[in-house]
Amino acid sequence: MTLLRFPRWFLLPLVALLVACAGLPEGVERVPSLAIDDGAATALGSTALASLGPQDEGTPARSGLRLLPAGDQAFEARIALVRLAQRSVDAQYYQVADDVSGRQFLRELRDAGARGVRVRLLVDDLYAGEEEALLAGLAAQAGVEVRLFNPLPARDGSVARRTLLSLREFSRVNRRMHNKLLVADNAFAISGGRNIADAYFERSEPANFIDLDVLSAGPVVASMSAVFDQYWNSERAYPVQSLAAADEQGEPARLAFDKWVQVPGAQPLVREHDELGQASVGAQLGRGKVDLTPAPVRVVADPPDKVAPTVGRREDGPVMRAKLELMQSASSEVFLASPYVVPSEGGLKALRAVAQRVRVSLVTNSLATTDEPLVHFGYARYRTALLDMGVAVYELMPAEAAKAQANANASARASTGRLHAKLAVVDGRWLSIGSMNMDRRSAHSNTEMVLIVDSPVLAGQAASLLRGQRIANAYQLRAQGGSGEARRLQWVTQQEDGGEVVLAREPALNWGRRLRLSVLAAMVDEELF
Repeated sequence: MTLLRFPRWFLLPLVALLVACAGLPEGVERVPSLAIDDGAATALGSTALASLGPQDEGTPARSGLRLLPAGDQAFEARIALVRLAQRSVDAQYYQVADDVSGRQFLRELRDAGARGVRVRLLVDDLYAGEEEALLAGLAAQAGVEVRLFNPLPARDGSVARRTLLSLREFSRVNRRMHNKLLVADNAFAISGGRNIADAYFERSEPANFIDLDVLSAGPVVASMSAVFDQYWNSERAYPVQSLAAADEQGEPARLAFDKWVQVPGAQPLVREHDELGQASVGAQLGRGKVDLTPAPVRVVADPPDKVAPTVGRREDGPVMRAKLELMQSASSEVFLASPYVVPSEGGLKALRAVAQRVRVSLVTNSLATTDEPLVHFGYARYRTALLDMGVAVYELMPAEAAKAQANANASARASTGRLHAKLAVVDGRWLSIGSMNMDRRSAHSNTEMVLIVDSPVLAGQAASLLRGQRIANAYQLRAQGGSGEARRLQWVTQQEDGGEVVLAREPALNWGRRLRLSVLAAMVDEELF
């Protein structure tokens, strides 16, 4: 996501007037801790073992995974794991919102700590500033620790204000922890693209994110726990008490938290089965066995020090390198999904080399469905190049456009679905799934984590979810006439009778919006998108 939407040359003259004098606290005590090593002795550990099934003696232990495509079930799975945990809950998120989902999640963490579970919550500080009192209140609960990653020196106000007042440390605060992970009793884990907020769990109006998580058990969980421990024990993770104001701590903070997170009323219902026909995780955990697909898995994570303030560094992190290497290994097909696509020259070069050998398809948001219009405008610069190298490009259409495909001047009303899933399927066998977008921010600035899974079953499920349900409601892009940037783009939709509807103008883009976005895009470095 875009951290700043203003050019640095415009903002820098304001620094002398606006930059806060306060800095981060020094000499902060961080008591180190590690993931538990006896999770197998817990109830969740027993369920994980039963879910993995018998394993051949003398062969490496295998992991088991299950995709979580439905937002309501993805949230229910998290809550079920927290409620069933007996020893530990470790949670790492880019954002935990102060909404119904966020407050319920924090309430469940409080209740877990109250019954003797060790709870560690690590949240990126960018959006946590406005919830600092809430998080400090959680940290005042028994058994709970909360740390904020890479905090901004300015502590009060909106994200925009805090960022502006922290510009003297721009090269550091521009780098964020984008990882998403929940581990219960070191037995089960959920990772992927979802933050903790209503829009990720089909609880928001008018728009929700289309996303995909994965539930894991087996050796892969220990690998993800090791990644969590690296971040938790990093000098860039600050106990929230070291940052919060004095009146946001202790007993008053605890009581305020309890009042803040009270149950607001009836909770949303959870469907019995998701798009893959899978019963809810909570129901299966209650029966002592979860349906998992066995598969070899590799965890790839950027190091916490990727956020170090190294001016001018623009090299790909380990996660982006691993994803590009996976794509380059393809022998028949690469299928990509990413909500934000702003490829670097290296990324374009890699895609071109792959597209010369195999079929490459990309699904992303249209301007009508994106929540980051400026990022979309950055991506728009590369669409013709992607098409010319043979990449099949699809842009998700809003529900309104799907009902009125013949209207070439579609309106920009909010969509009921915005793509947020980040995955790659290679040769119908390999699946890369995690937090990383196909953009420069994920490659160079943010920390990310992905799982690389060797499973035709899971790869096929992920591809079918997006192909079957999304491409049918997406524009396919075509380039006509001319050469280079002079080529005209078309947005094409297929009709049930085999015909086509062709739009010659970009849906949701009028001249006023084009002017605003083009001016901003011309002034802002693509590294900031």
